[in-house]
Amino acid sequence: MIAIYTLTSPLHDEHAVAATTTEFLSSLGIDYDFKGGDFADYGTATLSLIYVRTGGTEGVFKTLLQQLRQQSSQPIFLLTSGKSNSLAASMEIMSYLHQQGLKGEILHGSPIHVKQRIADLLQLSTARQRLHGQRLGIIGQPSDWLISSHADPIAVQSKLGVDLIELEIQEVIEAFNNISLDDCTLDIHPKTEPVPEVTSALPDARRLYHALLHIVKKHQLSAFTIRCFDLLTAVHNTGCLALAQLNAEGIVAGCEGDVPAALSMMMCHALLGFSGFQANPSVIDPDTGMMTLAHCTIPLNMVSSYELDTHFESGIGVGIRGYMPLGPVTVFKANGDLSLHFVAEGQLIGNKRSNDLCRTQLLIRIDDTDSCNYFLTHPIGNHHIVVTGHHGQLLDQWCNSL
Repeated sequence: MIAIYTLTSPLHDEHAVAATTTEFLSSLGIDYDFKGGDFADYGTATLSLIYVRTGGTEGVFKTLLQQLRQQSSQPIFLLTSGKSNSLAASMEIMSYLHQQGLKGEILHGSPIHVKQRIADLLQLSTARQRLHGQRLGIIGQPSDWLISSHADPIAVQSKLGVDLIELEIQEVIEAFNNISLDDCTLDIHPKTEPVPEVTSALPDARRLYHALLHIVKKHQLSAFTIRCFDLLTAVHNTGCLALAQLNAEGIVAGCEGDVPAALSMMMCHALLGFSGFQANPSVIDPDTGMMTLAHCTIPLNMVSSYELDTHFESGIGVGIRGYMPLGPVTVFKANGDLSLHFVAEGQLIGNKRSNDLCRTQLLIRIDDTDSCNYFLTHPIGNHHIVVTGHHGQLLDQWCNSL
């Protein structure tokens, strides 16, 4: 929901201002709740906008500011038509906000431009609401090789409203052992018939899915990341199939206990409404922008088809070789205290099946070849998230707003 509040100088004729208001807001073609000059419930809507209708409103806003900050910690968005010196007043107000160390933005331009910017802000605010109060389970500590992939619980809670919940991997193993094979249904449709060793591993791969689903429900998790390599010795299987299915069901599920990667997936899911693929950049050509990203699991709702194979490193269990539809993609990653992020748009131009990489292999051409230098000079860990479509601007806005 969008709420629109107004600032108006008493020197201006109300009838004339009201007519301009109706004309301007109608031109935007948006649904909104018009609040006028009553700011009593400011900040309660998904997105609150302050329509600066005239000049001479700077002092009125200054008087209101303390109340507004008590009611909402979000940036202040000023909507202006440009008539009656409203843009000039908005610029003075915005300058004052910056002097106070506060964030804000003036929404001004053609109706099409303003409408699109409001749509973007509404999407960002909706994602913020979705994430607030969510719980990310860290099942086992991050894998030993993830020496830079940890998170700051205080920063994550303050910026996203997400709580990090540490759990022992033994809980998963106990749940796995308590689940009967007779109760382990999971409807899967691979492109080809799996090889015998994969077929024999499927029943326990299904048990792991149910075990992880049990943990999610028990601890009321919205997402989790698991130290999955421990499962190789504990149950002689992998969590790849379970993670692929859970992600497809809207439960963000990450690998190797990588918390920043899981947080990046959560942000993508909240903002865009669909799953992301956690993968390792494996080969990069900085001159052409070509790169291969690979992992042994991918959300099943991201692929047009898939095959079942063994887990690459161990040669056991069940891994996923997924085939994504070719087209635009975005590569994204945020760090553990959400102070840094990387985003680049590109094109998925092929699905590979090399024997010396993890099973799902994406060949992506990054649009801006200079972005490839990031992976070689200042990478945020090794795992990165691939999502379908071009969402670079929106993800940039989201991270900058944190």
